[in-house]
Amino acid sequence: MSFDESNTIIMMHGATYSSESLFDTPAEGASFIDVLASKGFNVYAVNVRGYGASTRPPEMSQPAENNAPAVKTDVAVRDFSSAVNYVLGFHKLSQVNIIGMSWGGTVAATFTSRNNHHVRRLGLIAPQWLSSQPVPLDEGGTLHAWRIVNAGEGRARWLSGVPQHKQQDLIPAGVFEAWVDKAVSTEPDENLRMQNSFRASNGPVQDIRDYWTKGKPYYDPAAISVPLLLIHGEWDRDVPVAVTQDLFLHMTGSSDKRWLEIGEATHMVVLEKNRHKVFDALANFFSDPNINTTGHLAQ
Repeated sequence: MSFDESNTIIMMHGATYSSESLFDTPAEGASFIDVLASKGFNVYAVNVRGYGASTRPPEMSQPAENNAPAVKTDVAVRDFSSAVNYVLGFHKLSQVNIIGMSWGGTVAATFTSRNNHHVRRLGLIAPQWLSSQPVPLDEGGTLHAWRIVNAGEGRARWLSGVPQHKQQDLIPAGVFEAWVDKAVSTEPDENLRMQNSFRASNGPVQDIRDYWTKGKPYYDPAAISVPLLLIHGEWDRDVPVAVTQDLFLHMTGSSDKRWLEIGEATHMVVLEKNRHKVFDALANFFSDPNINTTGHLAQ
């Protein structure tokens, strides 16, 4: 099979968990990446520095209190840009499709707002936006370079916005355990791995304080001119529906924008029972020959 601009996808992870854990954890036999590949897409999943199997910046191996919050959004945008440029050059393409999740939505949207000519279509899953309420990712206190995240204790947080009677079957059998294994597998410290824990950079949390809860957008959503699909889960506590609606209304430059609300889904919808609604929607969006691209900015 040959791959061109219509079927090449680059994915970007969120603020805490790597692309391996979010996009390549198998659920009932297939991961997000597997499903997209089975539908004929050439898929790249990026880890910016400090995440997954990517290089750790020096401050991630030093005592956390010795450095300021590591891997802020500006660093992630540079790393993601390098990955996109590599894929464009390797396949001799002028555009790719992009998927960004959570903080990865900020990174992907920022890149797109500056490089519409390189983005064919943009899919955003639970992207960050301005919030007048505290953001769960920011637990308060002084921020150092990194923090320790115990993935093994993450089920309660994952299900915190889900009605009690709906919690039992939201995550398919075995998926939570497989996700934990993926999340901690690339942590260099063996002792942390043994505790189902890993180090996560605090740069994205610092940006929440500097931008999203201060009413300061990190990027201009109106500067995105490419076709856009925004996906949100009904029970997402990290990005409430009102936040998503406000972002959608600010995306005034897109030539074709769509919003899909997934019922019975959280911020981690890509690993839940309704994940195929996300996968199918994105695959159809990237494949649809009738998308309006007249608003695309030629550069």
